[in-house]
Amino acid sequence: MVLFPFAEYWWFYGLFTLFVLLMLALDLGVFHRKAHTVSFKEASIWSVVWVTLALVFNYLLYRYALWKFPQDERLLAIPNFNPDLAAWTVSLEFLTGYIVEKSLSVDNIFVFVMVFAYFAIPPKYQHRVLFYGILGALVFRAIFIAMGSALMQYQWIIYIFGAFLIITGIKMFFAKKEEIEPEKNFLIRIFKKFMPVTPKFDGQRFFSKIDGRWHATPLFIALLFLEATDIIFAVDSVPAIFAITAESMIVFTSNIFAILGLRAMYFMLAGVIDRFYMLKYGLAIVLVFVGLKMVWLNDAFGGKFPITWSLGIITGVIALSVIGSLLFPRKDAPPNPQVLNEPNEEVS
Repeated sequence: MVLFPFAEYWWFYGLFTLFVLLMLALDLGVFHRKAHTVSFKEASIWSVVWVTLALVFNYLLYRYALWKFPQDERLLAIPNFNPDLAAWTVSLEFLTGYIVEKSLSVDNIFVFVMVFAYFAIPPKYQHRVLFYGILGALVFRAIFIAMGSALMQYQWIIYIFGAFLIITGIKMFFAKKEEIEPEKNFLIRIFKKFMPVTPKFDGQRFFSKIDGRWHATPLFIALLFLEATDIIFAVDSVPAIFAITAESMIVFTSNIFAILGLRAMYFMLAGVIDRFYMLKYGLAIVLVFVGLKMVWLNDAFGGKFPITWSLGIITGVIALSVIGSLLFPRKDAPPNPQVLNEPNEEVS
């Protein structure tokens, strides 16, 4: 039985969406109204802010569940229902989903680094591109989660999602690093048929009027490519969180909180991301694990694999991959793209 049905908690989705929009408005309209290069210190402070907000929300959700569940006759009618245990489980599911999405977001950072280097995006404009990129990602994630929530009602879909995650994890484990080629992206090629593109920057504008005709600047092309790649990432990350919990509200909130902190995490890690080369293998193992939960482990454990075990396994695998990368640095690591150095504001 769903603990937070949409018909009863539609008001919460509305308030949460307003909260997210307010935070984004403060971010761009107040703290980053003027284009500037985001320093490591500033990114670190924002990272702490986003993580703190997620943890505070998780605590408030736990306290609300402790208060609400004992009063919900619908839930109390379930045999052997334990309100305290259910509230604790909800809290752990949010935390686990948040960690999974946060970890999978590292793949996004690799793409951010390569895209900004490819288009020579000046550091002071990167935050603007990421802001609108993540704003678009929030919309697409909401759509994917709504679709996933509807599809997860069918048992056969669960097995398909699980098998997909297992195959994706195995492919990630053995995949070699590939160079990105935005110019070959289908969406960008279609866009260029309808809108001319200028190689020159026009400040932080996405569009520039040249000879009486609007042209897209490299900032918009970079944004378009980031949106396209995030849709691909969402195909992995959304089913992965549904493997943790069937509660759409938890999937939605944990996913959104993880995405909100993605920009700050990028500016923190962009210069050192290549050092964590083992993280790819850790993420691959996590995807295989959550896929196994969907197709086998949940059934093997009476319908639900213990959430405490899931949290321990996922955090343990991610931590070991990070520690392993630091203890055994790769000697042949390629030089990191100089995305943090100010390039010329023109693309050849």
